[in-house]
Amino acid sequence: MTFSTILYSVADGVATITLNRPDSRNALNLAMCEELVAAAADTAADENIRLVFVRSVGQVFCAGADLKERKEMSTGDVRNRRLRGYAAYGALEALPMPAVAVVQGAAIGSGVEIAAACDFIVATPEATFATPEALWGTVGATQRLPRVLGKRLAKDMMFTGRKLTAEEARGAGLVTRIVEAGNLDAAFAELAQTIGKASAVGLRLAKRAIDQGIELDPRGALAVELAAVEENLARNTGGDGWRDRMGSFKGSADK
Repeated sequence: MTFSTILYSVADGVATITLNRPDSRNALNLAMCEELVAAAADTAADENIRLVFVRSVGQVFCAGADLKERKEMSTGDVRNRRLRGYAAYGALEALPMPAVAVVQGAAIGSGVEIAAACDFIVATPEATFATPEALWGTVGATQRLPRVLGKRLAKDMMFTGRKLTAEEARGAGLVTRIVEAGNLDAAFAELAQTIGKASAVGLRLAKRAIDQGIELDPRGALAVELAAVEENLARNTGGDGWRDRMGSFKGSADK
């Protein structure tokens, strides 16, 4: 597919979605919303893809919504653009395989939404995270972040414009790894190698069980896991079965 606001590539079972509007600080416009949805759909449909990286070109991960585009929009257009933004975040969040956001520089508003829609975030030390929508007189980024950070820190960020550094974001649970920019390629290779050796079915079922279970009470969450267990057992044929995987990991541990 040909895109104008993102780059998309697949190699060795790894898909890379790259925000590519550096002259606009990778601000999210309607075209980028649509292209993120399309790229996510292509990725989800490809059973050979085991891992997704979401990255950016330039020194800013994403500066938020494209306010210049919004000036020319009617109220109905603004509403549609917001809905398409939600669709883009949702499409990334719904990817069946692991998705990792790589944040270099600032992630603001929609940038935080895009990163938080991924399964975890790798950040460089220079990364920052901010959700100042309320200060700007708009509404957004009120749902995912409180679930990750807790409502009090999310409100502090929303009401005051507070920026979290990479270290603060890691301490709060938003970022899981901090990697120097010069070491990112090695970190990517390690992630790709580890995930590439794992059971694709197991990873997808585990992701589904976590994402669905976290929204339920303990009994409902356990039912989701048991359903995943049953599906995994039913799929336990051929070389990707759990017995083969367990034997492989045991052999590696014994060495």
